[in-house]
Amino acid sequence: MIHWGKNLFRQFGQRSGEASGDSHTAAPFGAYERMLALRYMRSRRHRFLPSAIAGLSVTGITVGVMALIVVMSVMNGMRDEMMSKLIGVNGHIFLQPIDTPMTDYKQLAATLEKVPGVTMAFPMVESAAGISSAQNQTGALVRGVTEADIKRLPGIVGNVKMGTLDQFDESAGVALGQRMAENLGVQVGDNVSILTAHGAQTPFGVTPRIKAYPVRAIFSSGLYDFDQLIVFLPLGEAQAFFNKEGEASIIEGFVEHPDDMDDIRMKIGQAIERPSILTDWRQRYKSFFDVLQVESEAIFLILAIIVAVASLLIVQGLILLVKDKGRDIAILRTMGATRGAILRIFILTGLSIGALGDLLGMSLGVPLAHHLEDIRAFVNRVFSLNLFPADIYHLSQLPSALDPHEVFGVALLTIALSFLATLYPAWRAARLDPVEALRHE
Repeated sequence: MIHWGKNLFRQFGQRSGEASGDSHTAAPFGAYERMLALRYMRSRRHRFLPSAIAGLSVTGITVGVMALIVVMSVMNGMRDEMMSKLIGVNGHIFLQPIDTPMTDYKQLAATLEKVPGVTMAFPMVESAAGISSAQNQTGALVRGVTEADIKRLPGIVGNVKMGTLDQFDESAGVALGQRMAENLGVQVGDNVSILTAHGAQTPFGVTPRIKAYPVRAIFSSGLYDFDQLIVFLPLGEAQAFFNKEGEASIIEGFVEHPDDMDDIRMKIGQAIERPSILTDWRQRYKSFFDVLQVESEAIFLILAIIVAVASLLIVQGLILLVKDKGRDIAILRTMGATRGAILRIFILTGLSIGALGDLLGMSLGVPLAHHLEDIRAFVNRVFSLNLFPADIYHLSQLPSALDPHEVFGVALLTIALSFLATLYPAWRAARLDPVEALRHE
């Protein structure tokens, strides 16, 4: 050991000391420190125990990093998918009148569409009502829109399962969600009756109004709640039915970048002069997306604990390694190695374990996140299972959206935890007294 140590210091210490003028002082994290760190990843006297703990640490970190990447990708995919579904039927921005009825809805819609970042805006009459058939009855949210506008809605276009939206304005019929049609037991061509409590004004007060409409189309937006709630009427028919002749109750708009709403709202506020209430999707669906955010953060915390536990194995492994290498550390100290050098050697050893687990976790997690739906379909087909059923989650596929920034963040978190785990064992190694360590040798 002494002969090997002298050669080691002669080889590495002189090279690294040339610049500093000290032939016995190696540069921090130099070649000999890195070489010793890698060499100390396995035990020389007791080969099994420290190496086994190092292997368990690498395995735990690998599993933790892989799980973090996959689960965060699924949560991102769920958020993106639910946002696209929600906003496929509802817009990103909602403009409602104040004080005076919105009789200038055509001009307002045209003004909104000219705002940079707004891709579409259309007027709508919206009101809650009851809807019934010969078999059943339920509540509904009736929306009056034009044929041109309903054909532009992302959640409707291409999702009409039965019937057609052609000549929707002239048909005086309705378009129902698939779940509502199943609940009412109706198909295209059947009649449904819409009831509102705010009907005709008479000397005895407002009387309810009920009218039968033929079902012209049945659509499936992909969201259970909307498919069992929303009913579309032609705009003119909705205005007449809800006593809103020549006016609209709301203007909905779609924007190019939904996450950049503050800038869009400022531009809309400058473009719209009439008194109005402007809300966006963040306010309408705040509770829903807050739940997703809380779930995402909770799952991230739980899985991060797995990485932290694996990092604790690094602590235990390095403490055993310090005991196993006590004689070697003492000899290095007697030959001139500083406490800082010993500290750095064991920090590098722990970081090597963490970096290896980090690299393996990313190597497994990233491809798994990219092909998660293919893996789900394969498992379902081979084992005759039904993982992630569409009738429960209302999504036909397992969504996954890999965020490179999150992957980078997970990698940094793992390295940081690994570094913190090395500090105490490395400090113990640096504080080792050479005399005490060699006393019984």
